[in-house]
Amino acid sequence: MPETIVQLPQGPVRVREEGEGPPIVFIHGLLADGRLWDDVVAPLKASARCIVPDLPLGAHRMALKRDADLTPYGLAKLFADLLAALELHDVTLVANDTGGALTQILVTRHPDRIGRLILTPCDAFDNFLPPMLRPLQYVTGYVPGTLAVVAQTMRSKGLAKSQLGFGPLAFNHRPELYVSWFEPVRKDRGVRRDLAKIFRGIRPRYTLEAAELLPGFHKPALVVWADREKVFPRAHAERLVELLPDARLETVADSKTFVPLDQPGSLAGLVAGFAGPPSSSSPPTPATSSSTPPAVSK
Repeated sequence: MPETIVQLPQGPVRVREEGEGPPIVFIHGLLADGRLWDDVVAPLKASARCIVPDLPLGAHRMALKRDADLTPYGLAKLFADLLAALELHDVTLVANDTGGALTQILVTRHPDRIGRLILTPCDAFDNFLPPMLRPLQYVTGYVPGTLAVVAQTMRSKGLAKSQLGFGPLAFNHRPELYVSWFEPVRKDRGVRRDLAKIFRGIRPRYTLEAAELLPGFHKPALVVWADREKVFPRAHAERLVELLPDARLETVADSKTFVPLDQPGSLAGLVAGFAGPPSSSSPPTPATSSSTPPAVSK
C-alpha cells in the first residue's frame, strides 16, 4: 500500500492509501498502527479510497515535536488537522479501541469534514481507559523508565498474545504484529515521551463530555460491537446509539475488541454497505470558532 509522510503542526504522520472512491479513514487505538485494518481494507479498496494513518498513539515510528499537545483534545485536533492536510471532505471514519474515544471527541469538536461515523468496540463514557489498563497508564505515565521495561518484555510473542498483552482483545492473534507495535517504544526515546504524555492526559471526563455533545452530531452513524466483547460493555454501545441522532447497532459474531483481526470480512461488508456515495457534492461550510465547546477544566 503506497505511503506518504504528512507534516502536521504537531509533527510527521505516516499515511498509507489505496483505492478510489468515497474516502474512508481508519483510526486505530493505543499501541497499535494502521496494519490493524489491512484485512478490512483489502476488499474495500476496489470501491473506496481507503486512508490508513499510523497515528501517534505509541506504535508510531516517528516521534512528534516535543511541544505537541497530546491531551485527548490535542489528539482530536491532530486528527482534524490530518483530514485538512489531506483535503478530505465527507469522510467516513472507522474507529476502534482508544481511537474510538478520540473520534467521539473529534466529531463533537471538529465535525466539518466528517460525513459518516463507524464506531467498533471502543472506550466511551467512564471507561477511558478501561480498568485493566489503568495500572499501566499510571505507572508508565509517571514512573521514568517504565515504558522501556514494559516494551522489552513484549518482545516475547507468547507474552504479547497473553492476558498480560493483547490476549483479551482478539481471538485471531497476530503475535508478530503485536511485537512490532512495541518496537518504536523500545527503540525511540521520543516515542516513549509521546506515549507517556498520552497516558498522563487520558481521563474519563473527556469521553463523558463527548457523550453530552454526541446528540449534536446529526450525520449517519453505525456502532458495530463484538458478541464476545469483554473490555468494552455492550451497554455502552447501546447508549452510544441512543445518543447519536441517526445511528444503528450491528453485532459481529465470534469476535472480541479487534474486530478487524477477528472478523475482517464481516466488518468490511458492514463498512461497504454503510459508507455509500458522498452525501453532498460540495464541501461543508467550516464551523466558526463559536461552535467549539468549552474546554474541560483540568
